[in-house]
Amino acid sequence: MAGKITFTIIKPSAVKNGYTGPILAKIHEAGFKIIALKYMHLSLKQIQDFYKIHNGKAFYEKLVEYMSSGPVVLAILEKDNAVEEYRKLLGSTDPGSADEGTLRKLFGTGLPMNGLHGSDSDENAIIESDYFFSKLERFHY
Repeated sequence: MAGKITFTIIKPSAVKNGYTGPILAKIHEAGFKIIALKYMHLSLKQIQDFYKIHNGKAFYEKLVEYMSSGPVVLAILEKDNAVEEYRKLLGSTDPGSADEGTLRKLFGTGLPMNGLHGSDSDENAIIESDYFFSKLERFHY
């Protein structure tokens, strides 16, 4: 059975460009409930730990550098079949090939500046959410 939560990061370029409000509005309009939200400037260690599954890949160093370049917005989203539904809303990893109307098409500028991170599985949604949010920081309504 598909999970009810997913995790997202509004990346530094989207935050810097003032897209946080419009992105959160699109997420809400798509039927997601925002059950946890934080605004942070992540440490290098936090970024390296979070993206450790990509360590050694060609894009890893550039991704770590980019994600440490400014503040981000972290959120846990709730909806039936959350991961799959959010992946559809996000669009392709490359904003240039993302479908019209998707978040990455609207707010991304390239790779890795594609605007947002989204969990790729129910298991990773739980791991990623737990990395940044305690149970006390989640509000189900």
